[in-house]
Amino acid sequence: MSDNRIKSYGDFWPFYLREHARPVTRVWHYGGTTLALACLGALIVTGDWPWLVGALLIGYGPAWIGHFFFEKNKPASFKYPLWSFFSDFRMYFAFLSGRLGRELERAGVPAGLGHNSQAGAQ
Repeated sequence: MSDNRIKSYGDFWPFYLREHARPVTRVWHYGGTTLALACLGALIVTGDWPWLVGALLIGYGPAWIGHFFFEKNKPASFKYPLWSFFSDFRMYFAFLSGRLGRELERAGVPAGLGHNSQAGAQ
């Protein structure tokens, strides 16, 4: 499905996963998300609001590197910012829980791209 036919989040999620087909792109996302969560933790502990800016920059920066240099596509956050933000965390926690392989298969991401349930972020 092309992104111009996306009408609901149910349409968006498989599109999002296909936009993250390469494992290296997902690894860049996981790194950015982990660091962004650390920044949010620092915000909570210190109360210093610059950590929020850091969370945004360090969360999106690595993800965009993955898209521009490895996946060779434009981040979905440019067109679907809220759904992309939510989906980044959904993908992250699906990876951590071992469910991402099944989600990728349902979205039509070729199995040869190293996403089986036991392999994680190969």
